[in-house]
Amino acid sequence: MWPFSNANQHLIDAKLEQRAKALASASPFSAESHGGYIDATACDIVANIGRGTWTASEVLEAYIARAAKVQEATNCLTEVLFDQARVRATELDAEFAQTKRLKGPLHGVPISIKDQFDIEGVDTTIGFSQWVKHGPATRNADLVATMIAAGAIPFVKTNVPQTMFAFESVNPLWGRTLNPHNPAYGAGGSSGGEAALLSGGGSPLGLGSDVGGSLRIPTAFCGIYSLKPGAGRVSAYGARAPIKGMEALRTTMGPMARSISDLELFCKVAFGEAGRAADVVPLAYRQVALPEKLKFGYYTSDRIIKASPACARTVLETVEALRKAGHECVEVEPYEAPRGFKAFVALTSGDGYETLTSHIAPDPQEESLFLVTLGPKLGSVIRAVAGWVITNVLGDAYFASLLALARAKPVKEFWQWTAERDAYGRDFYDNVWDKHSLDGIIAPVIATPQLPHGGCKTLTPMACGTALYNLVDSPVGVIPAGRVDPEVDTLTDAWRNAADHGSSMLEKELYSKIYDPTAMKGMPVGIQVVGRRWEEEKVIEMMKVVDVALGDKGFGQKAWGVC
Repeated sequence: MWPFSNANQHLIDAKLEQRAKALASASPFSAESHGGYIDATACDIVANIGRGTWTASEVLEAYIARAAKVQEATNCLTEVLFDQARVRATELDAEFAQTKRLKGPLHGVPISIKDQFDIEGVDTTIGFSQWVKHGPATRNADLVATMIAAGAIPFVKTNVPQTMFAFESVNPLWGRTLNPHNPAYGAGGSSGGEAALLSGGGSPLGLGSDVGGSLRIPTAFCGIYSLKPGAGRVSAYGARAPIKGMEALRTTMGPMARSISDLELFCKVAFGEAGRAADVVPLAYRQVALPEKLKFGYYTSDRIIKASPACARTVLETVEALRKAGHECVEVEPYEAPRGFKAFVALTSGDGYETLTSHIAPDPQEESLFLVTLGPKLGSVIRAVAGWVITNVLGDAYFASLLALARAKPVKEFWQWTAERDAYGRDFYDNVWDKHSLDGIIAPVIATPQLPHGGCKTLTPMACGTALYNLVDSPVGVIPAGRVDPEVDTLTDAWRNAADHGSSMLEKELYSKIYDPTAMKGMPVGIQVVGRRWEEEKVIEMMKVVDVALGDKGFGQKAWGVC
């Protein structure tokens, strides 16, 4: 065999052929006949079916047509379940015709699902050709089962990065997902296929996950809404990942949508559902009454990578809108964020990424994993020399410290970093939440609003903006809050000369090669709305407040005509 061929190419070809055949059953999309269904929120869909105005089958066919259209433009889909979904919709319609009762709060709502969630009878590959050999799942993931019990109709699975530890959704099995706003840019990751599909109107509600920004980064890139709950609010059982038993930073499952009301609907269905592992807090969704005047903290730099002018401007415009609405906003420091991110890197690289990357062969490793896996590959001597050069010649001691931490660790050291995680979380609460008596925090998602293809190769630490809130386990919502404007978002001397810069190497890489407001013109800019632990419901309500204060920015339920 030719030495550079993939031994699993026949499996890849078969999966792609299977997808193409399934997609071929979709009707051509028509804005005239399908647009009304695509404009509807999940809440609207259920209401219209309940009134007898629509049927589940009619809604499904509209979303099948639209999903196929978005797939053409973005390559966002993996498994295509149109036939199974049609059977499910027919059953729901027959049941409703007989009983005149809805199955549940998601009756007839087509839902898209990140590839990592098991669906009975369907492969779960997360971009590894080797996992095709595992065969179809034998039962549904807990969250999928919960959605089905509430009346939802799973109809597609969506693309992810190789290993799901990058924010470019590309892998050798399914290929690269494009941003529906601009095909020269990525859709983010690891829930990038979900974000692209939703942004293009191909689904009303999606399921994603987050361990370092995987819900929030693609949400920001694609101009939609999402919620990262804290660990323990939603069952993760039956969602596959390259690393089993990773408890130092727990993956959380959450919704993605084109409206906050649909995020809330998901939470009402999913929160408190125990699941097979019995590790979900038995806490159902709670209605929250906000005070008339909220107090928000905000910042535009975490002193790891200073936010770009576009991201900083969007945070400040949000703050100004909130102040005009009568709320208090105070500038805060994200307490010792560089210290927190070091703990994140130390914990995620506990075995030198050996387990994470063990599933790749015989596929080639994607370049998005280059910097992630560089440290362990260097070996202790070369890593030490590189660290000395980076510190003493290039003048970036912080980047050198990250490189030094990206390696396998003995158990004793891993425990020390786990203790540091807990200590940092307590310090963050003392010095941010309690010191300023905050209701919420407004922050950039990551330093740049968008990332062109290949940009993740040398900039994976840019996830520091989101990973901070995995480390302290805060619930976080993301809102599309603005668009890139090259007239006001260029780098200025004032921006360059400010005192709140971070890693010189990372900032040079980002701002000399990647950040281009002219090329990004008109693309979405998102913000994070952060809450205290166990206050997911309050985050949802604060997102509503922020969204209203910002006014119409051209996003939302009807903003799907981007591709």
